[in-house]
Amino acid sequence: MHAGTRNYAIVTAAYWGFTLTDGALRMLVLLHFYRLGYSPFTLAFLFLLYEAMGVVANLIGGWLATRYGIKRMLTVGLVTEISGFLLMSALSPDWSVAMSVAWVVAAQGVCGVAKDLTKTASKSAIKATAGEASGRLFRWVAFFTGSKNAMKGVGFFLGGVLLQGAGFQHALWIMAGLLAIVLLGVVGFVPPMMGRSKASASARELFAKNRGINLLAAARVALFGARDVWFVVGVPVFLYASGWSFTMVSGFVALWTIGYGMVQAAAPALVRRSDDGLSAEVPAARLWSALLALVPIGLAGLVALQVPNLQWVVVSGLALFGFAFAVNSSVHSYLVLAYAGSEKAAEDVGFYYAANALGRFFGTLLSGLLYQWGGLLLTLIGSAATLLICWLITLGLPVRHERDAQPMGGTPQEARGVTGAAR
Repeated sequence: MHAGTRNYAIVTAAYWGFTLTDGALRMLVLLHFYRLGYSPFTLAFLFLLYEAMGVVANLIGGWLATRYGIKRMLTVGLVTEISGFLLMSALSPDWSVAMSVAWVVAAQGVCGVAKDLTKTASKSAIKATAGEASGRLFRWVAFFTGSKNAMKGVGFFLGGVLLQGAGFQHALWIMAGLLAIVLLGVVGFVPPMMGRSKASASARELFAKNRGINLLAAARVALFGARDVWFVVGVPVFLYASGWSFTMVSGFVALWTIGYGMVQAAAPALVRRSDDGLSAEVPAARLWSALLALVPIGLAGLVALQVPNLQWVVVSGLALFGFAFAVNSSVHSYLVLAYAGSEKAAEDVGFYYAANALGRFFGTLLSGLLYQWGGLLLTLIGSAATLLICWLITLGLPVRHERDAQPMGGTPQEARGVTGAAR
């Protein structure tokens, strides 16, 4: 196996293991504390520090991965996640509600740091290895993003199963054990110098991104905020309130996420490719943003009319939303690497995924607030409004590289190889 392909496969497998347990954690916490009677806003609050720390971790993680290498940051991320699981497992049922919430929020903050350190390092590894493998950037990004989201879906289901079969504390111990195995694989097989380069010397240099990355980051805030504003709390609580069991809710969320990941992996076949890597892909980002906004607008109208079998209408609408959202997300994930410089790709990716985490933070906060204020209808209206903002931002994305001589961070021939191989 070619060295670049081998390294890509190793990093992807490691992130699969991480994502499996991270998805299980989200469902484990959501269902456990909803069963204890926590309000929708309190449930959302449990995840806020997790998302907020993701913003910081992505910014710092990109710089650290450039300075110290991808292997070291993957190791730090996995060790941090294991520590977060063990910290959360120390939660005592005898504690007050305030103490329990504070403890879980703190443990979630640790896990939020771990998640985005690991994600930034893993995504940066694609940029570091794709140039060595005949220019398959879009397909590699799409497969990585799609497969890790499919694995996250399996993790959602695993969280519900572990909660029901092993209980909250033992489930966390099992997940920590699984991650310890992944950690051994990273230490043993990831090349020590992968992704290491000269890092930015100042904060000003770190934040001095090109126009494409800046606009794409802003669009990413809106895109993921629009998803989480109704998906984090609204959909699971609505389905449970409609008579679904915990296993049914976690199973549906798992199937949705797996399907979403499969569409992401197939995105290169759904998006027309261009020789320059942008002239067809940027219009695709605009088109799919507009199509995505139509879904919550239509669903909000149906919910307002209280149509029969509303829960199945919502489920069907969520399937349409997932398809369009998956294509959007995959195109965005490709474009950030297309716009990124090659020497500091980890920093560019970290900056972009800090925006991703910021969107999840605001989406999570609004999910709890809007659902508590106006139920599913208000969360759908919030999602639609945010997606319209996303679409407006994509209208400003540049369709030409700032470095025309080396469009993809390499030679013009390499850039054509990147786009041509993904057709």
